[in-house]
Amino acid sequence: MTDTPSPENTSPSRAEAPPTPEVLKAAMKAFKKRLKLTQLDDASRIGRGPTSSGGHSAIAGITPPNQYPKAVWEALADEGKLRRAGHGTYSLA
Repeated sequence: MTDTPSPENTSPSRAEAPPTPEVLKAAMKAFKKRLKLTQLDDASRIGRGPTSSGGHSAIAGITPPNQYPKAVWEALADEGKLRRAGHGTYSLA
């Protein structure tokens, strides 16, 4: 007996529906929070100066949180809310 794949398994996957406005809003909030924490972590690192309170972060773009699919980040970039910074990173527009 041969195992033949069923027709449901061989069909190409359906095109994903565009992300809903609620998902886009939540993803944007998560992106801003991750960017802020990354910048604060960079600005507070040791080695700036013994009497300084840190410095300004040079981080402008980050890899977006992986809890949302790439289609969400592309949709936000297409809307002009994020800017593609290259190599899978995005920055605020």
